[in-house]
Amino acid sequence: MIKTLRTSFYVLPLALATHSAMADWSSTITGASDYTFNGISQTENDFALQASLDYSDSKTNWYAGSWASNVDFSDGTDVEIDVYVGRTFDLSSAWSVDIGIAYYSYYGGDDSSDLNYPEAYTKFGYENALGQTSFSFFYSWDYAGTEAGHTISSLSHAFTVAENHDITVSYTVSNSLDGDKFSWDGSDTSYHYYELAYATSLANFDIEIAAQDTSIDSDTSDERIAFSVSRTFDL
Repeated sequence: MIKTLRTSFYVLPLALATHSAMADWSSTITGASDYTFNGISQTENDFALQASLDYSDSKTNWYAGSWASNVDFSDGTDVEIDVYVGRTFDLSSAWSVDIGIAYYSYYGGDDSSDLNYPEAYTKFGYENALGQTSFSFFYSWDYAGTEAGHTISSLSHAFTVAENHDITVSYTVSNSLDGDKFSWDGSDTSYHYYELAYATSLANFDIEIAAQDTSIDSDTSDERIAFSVSRTFDL
């Protein structure tokens, strides 16, 4: 299993990103140069087509949705479908928190479902004049269907350099709690992921370009420039 918050290059996200659409129902379609998950390609460094369907309730701040992408795993797995549900809370005028749970499922190969796993997450956000700082924590008790405990901790900061031009800097640590059940490169129980992303929008399309790298030395996790174009529709 080559997996390790969803950078879809990227939806999130997400698929697991904060849901703030005004409409109750929305859908996002994304074309990406690569589907990377914490810096590791899920498509063998190839193109990805992704889609989500989301529902949010502005009165209660509950949300739910589903997200799908093509993948390319050695066991024949070629489709990933995720579902998630959560709630956001405003802790103060500057602080917010997003708490939820997701389930990742895989299709295409005879044993693809063996990779399915759940994940709980908590994301804290802090906003001030310098931008938006986020700390996210993900925990799975059955990572990639291996029964291994696994955590992902991420710190990011997003700021606007000019109207409609945003920069996000992020640092992520992906850590296996059961190295005898799951590890990278045969022995490493953790690795680091770095990203510098630029985002803008043009004619209702969201555009993102990112420089990514990890501490893993492999063709699917080395330094890269990834880009995506997406559009969200209110339903």
